[in-house]
Amino acid sequence: MKKPVTHKRIAVLNLPKQINQLLGIARAIAQALNGNKSFLNPDPAVAVISAAADDLEAAEADVKGGAKNAIPTRDAKAATLVSLLEQERGYVQKTANADPANADVLIQSAAMNVKKVPTHAPRVFGAKQGAVSGSAALVTPSAGRRSSYDWEYSADGGKTWQAASSTLQAKTVLLGLQSGVSYAFRYRTVTKSGVSDWSVPTTLVVK
Repeated sequence: MKKPVTHKRIAVLNLPKQINQLLGIARAIAQALNGNKSFLNPDPAVAVISAAADDLEAAEADVKGGAKNAIPTRDAKAATLVSLLEQERGYVQKTANADPANADVLIQSAAMNVKKVPTHAPRVFGAKQGAVSGSAALVTPSAGRRSSYDWEYSADGGKTWQAASSTLQAKTVLLGLQSGVSYAFRYRTVTKSGVSDWSVPTTLVVK
């Protein structure tokens, strides 16, 4: 059974190595978060980011002025600012996750970019047509390592059940079924904790 795909919105920074561009992004984020009603308690605070940007700007000026040992100091200030911005990105992401319907707008209002990441819904028990006529492919959530799966099928609406071969994987293909018949399928798991109850059946008209 094909799992539906959704897209999670991820806040990204795309921070450049050039100091002037990094400063521009940092100040844009600080300005966007300052007084933003969607982000009442930025973490770190806007003032912390602004102060780190000021420190980096001063350190960059020292580098351009030829001050001794200025480059290591500048690089350390840049690393501090990047770390703070990444922390802020995490805060924005947490806020966006709490309101997925407005995630795009929230992230962009913080002067950050949006990346859409495909996510798959958890696997559920289901049946689909097999690769050959008269077959059905079954798949179910994994019960973990060292588990096995018992499978059964019914051609009379669940009045009687026939056992299929057990498997060590959470999937199987049943062959030799009758085309045009509506089959019900069910499974149970066998783990070190014991044998589960039979699942709620799923149905499929086999072709």
